[in-house]
Amino acid sequence: MSSYTSISSEKLSRLIGTAKAPALVDVRLDEDFVADPRLIPGAIRRSHLDVEDWASGLSGQSVVVVCQRGQKLAEGTAAWLRCSNIAAEVLEGGHLGWREAELPTVPADRIPKRDGRGRTVWVTRSRPKIDRIACPWLIRRFVDPAAVFLFVTSAEVEGVAERFEATPFDIENVFWSHRGELCTFDVMVKEFGLSTPALERLATMVRAADTARLELSPEASGLLAASLGLSRMFDDDLEQLSAGMLLYDAFYRWCRDATRETHNWPTSKVKP
Repeated sequence: MSSYTSISSEKLSRLIGTAKAPALVDVRLDEDFVADPRLIPGAIRRSHLDVEDWASGLSGQSVVVVCQRGQKLAEGTAAWLRCSNIAAEVLEGGHLGWREAELPTVPADRIPKRDGRGRTVWVTRSRPKIDRIACPWLIRRFVDPAAVFLFVTSAEVEGVAERFEATPFDIENVFWSHRGELCTFDVMVKEFGLSTPALERLATMVRAADTARLELSPEASGLLAASLGLSRMFDDDLEQLSAGMLLYDAFYRWCRDATRETHNWPTSKVKP
């Protein structure tokens, strides 16, 4: 049973992917990480040895600390964070417990190089509609909550990627893009090891809306309509992304928790 300073894998898995997810800090020893170079979705690697140096960057956030087994490294690091007035818990059973529960993990070698502030930086075409909103949502909710997205003219995506050390996506001839019948969101779900039933369902919706195959998903028409509506509401791509985050939060929660729920107006007897 969880204590007030620990959290179970089951409870944490329900928080990951939502706007209320805690910051995740992986403090496994290097040798343990090399043996299993995968991360719990959204986690960032830190050393327990310099916790006093990086703790301030987590001010105002709730934090879950992950070590190999949920013992001394996580306990000590979380205690240090609490000394800095940061609400910190330990993941019960640590990384091994998470893996034993067969929960998703992200291959570390799929995460792009981070900038000097610890953020991944991505670049794509301006005026996003569907895939270019869905992919940033997936990255911020499951890979890097601090990810930065640059929206530029189509002709300049590759040049900006090179000059600003950003990762290009959803353009031709790059790793993170359409593959056959799959859209970029499909590719990211697969490559980041996030193939859960909820995200697979959402991926089908995104693919159907993004590739004009609405017959693949009954909900795709609604996603398409909402996405095109947002694109007309916002001239600023980052403002549109901010609004789109809430849209995909809602669709994800439906995919995960509410697919069987219906809403019927109560019938009433009509007098003859």
